[in-house]
Amino acid sequence: MNFGAFVPQGWRHDLVEIDRKDHWQVMTSVADVIERSGYDSLWVYDHFHTVPEPTQEVTYEAWTLMAALAAVTDTVRLGQMCTCNTYRPPSYLAKVAASIDVISGGRLEMGIGAGWYEHEHDGFGYPFLKPSERIGMLREGVEIMKAMWTEDVVDYEGRYYNLKGAICQPKPLQEPHIPIWVAGGGEQLTLNIAARHAQYTNFASSVEEFVHKSEVLKGHCETVGTDYDAIVRSSNFNIFCAETQAEADEKVEGLKDQLMRYVPEDRAELQTDFYRGSSGTPEKIIEDLREWEKAGMSYAIVNFADAAYDTSSLELFAREVIPAFA
Repeated sequence: MNFGAFVPQGWRHDLVEIDRKDHWQVMTSVADVIERSGYDSLWVYDHFHTVPEPTQEVTYEAWTLMAALAAVTDTVRLGQMCTCNTYRPPSYLAKVAASIDVISGGRLEMGIGAGWYEHEHDGFGYPFLKPSERIGMLREGVEIMKAMWTEDVVDYEGRYYNLKGAICQPKPLQEPHIPIWVAGGGEQLTLNIAARHAQYTNFASSVEEFVHKSEVLKGHCETVGTDYDAIVRSSNFNIFCAETQAEADEKVEGLKDQLMRYVPEDRAELQTDFYRGSSGTPEKIIEDLREWEKAGMSYAIVNFADAAYDTSSLELFAREVIPAFA
């Protein structure tokens, strides 16, 4: 199993009470811990407004961080979970991604999804189209990115995007192109795009859901004639890892107390619920992940909510959980 971890960037109120002038030092420090602790990849979210509701707290822009983190890391791979296709023209995004792949020495992952955060679309002036249209844009966006990374001159005529003579130089270092992660579990459209184009998928919040979505993906692969077994299936996890269950539970309650200083209690509770049940000792977490492994999940990407303040959870996970799946 492969493992990734998120760098705190503010989106989940994970940089609050840290002076803004210290944010970048904190992010690079956590990135360094991720890299030297044995994680395969580090990740950021592609969002502009905080959750569980928009506030005036910071959220750093994903692709700015990709370029910056590429320059201050050496071996760890770099991903976004996931880029919102509607926030940038895919031709422009392909150009940005290719440049960062070269800067990083060929370490970029391309996470992409249709987008869901309506408040951000409204706030930044992006049309929030119905799901079928956003997913249609995603399909065309993935096709354009692959073309930009592999062809010298790109002409593309779609419903949502049209290119005439687009050139993307430099090309990415990775061959045949930057790995594509299609994130989302929409059964009719998103997983069909994944079957056609993805090297990686990311979906599901429970083992049962993961098994079901995997079967749907397999069906699409059979229909379009691609190799289901060649697609790595991943999921995201929100975890506090501690020496005792009591300590992990205390960390969860501490997160709720912190969030309640910025958002209403019910919203803080909603955010904290992501960590209940999944947090605990390394032994508990290993047992939980074994069930996911049996279901075919082979890449876990973990958010440690307190990483900006205390990397002990992130480091304990690396010392005791990751080796169990070597």
